[in-house]
Amino acid sequence: MGFKLDGPVLGGALVRLEPLEHRHAADLAVAVVEGRGSYSFTWVPRAHEVGDYIDAQLARAATGRLAPYAQVSVASGRAVGATSYWEPRCWRSDDRLDAVEVGFTWLASSAQGTGINAEAKLLLFRHAFEEWGVSRVDLKTDARNERSRAAIESVGARFEGVLRNWSRSWAPGEEGKLRDSAIFSVTAGEWPECRARLEERVAGFLDRHGSDRKPSAS
Repeated sequence: MGFKLDGPVLGGALVRLEPLEHRHAADLAVAVVEGRGSYSFTWVPRAHEVGDYIDAQLARAATGRLAPYAQVSVASGRAVGATSYWEPRCWRSDDRLDAVEVGFTWLASSAQGTGINAEAKLLLFRHAFEEWGVSRVDLKTDARNERSRAAIESVGARFEGVLRNWSRSWAPGEEGKLRDSAIFSVTAGEWPECRARLEERVAGFLDRHGSDRKPSAS
């Protein structure tokens, strides 16, 4: 496969997705200690592990199979979480990208429910469908993670099923064990409706905070 993931900066009104670098480490070390109650099934480093976490993501990026981002709050200018493009798949002979996953996503507790997640998905999906021309975007989570499953469905992805023993578990005490993964997707045919839904959600958050900013067109 000739295609290698290389995610550009993606800017919105609430969040700016910047390629993950060590300059984000100090902000992320603060973000991860705000409250960890929603991280039970998710790979989120402890404050002292952030440097190693960034190294691990950059090592994956070097293979061309991951494009990691810091989620930067536009309001504060601080990194408040992370996300990534992951697992590019090309099935045709011209090395065009056919499908990609959005994953490795987490947000500081104070950034949850603020519209940052919705706009980040809008930016990631829009780039994948409209710039790369993918046929589908995947999202996966631990099948037991009801909170994450609800968040994924809220951005317009459709549940496709559970893949048994699909990947390593990140749950405490389950080191070396495998988890069942719930898989969701948005297809190219569904994207226009999904885009409209996400834009409406982001606009609602902007209105709620008395802002006249609109999501960027880039």
